[in-house]
Amino acid sequence: MERTFAIIKPDAVERNVTGKVLAMIEEGGFKIVGMKKIRLSKCQAEGFYYVHKERPFFGDLCAFMSRGPVIALVLEKENAIADWRGLMGATNPANAEAGTIRKALGVSIEENTVHGSDSPESASYEIPYFFNQLELV
Repeated sequence: MERTFAIIKPDAVERNVTGKVLAMIEEGGFKIVGMKKIRLSKCQAEGFYYVHKERPFFGDLCAFMSRGPVIALVLEKENAIADWRGLMGATNPANAEAGTIRKALGVSIEENTVHGSDSPESASYEIPYFFNQLELV
């Protein structure tokens, strides 16, 4: 079994669509092995998104991710990373395929409802950023 990291972003929490996202995750065959609701500080968001620190959107991204609560998740299934990326859909909801979370619930390229690890290396950084092993069951 493979594990991946996911975040239900502040825009989705604000719009009260967390339950819809979780339902889509479970309907997609994922087992939720870790879940917590947290509010990132700007500093924590900067640490999490450090790989984007040279990108022009970094400041706005960190401000957005720290503007309200998020739901951090660890998901498990065979091919979890690729399958989660497929279920999320394209970054821009306008370009996402029908049946994906971002097509169904995303508002814009910035407020696109969810985040997911893009590789095993990313997952191995992102999961322990939010969870210790005792929290994953």
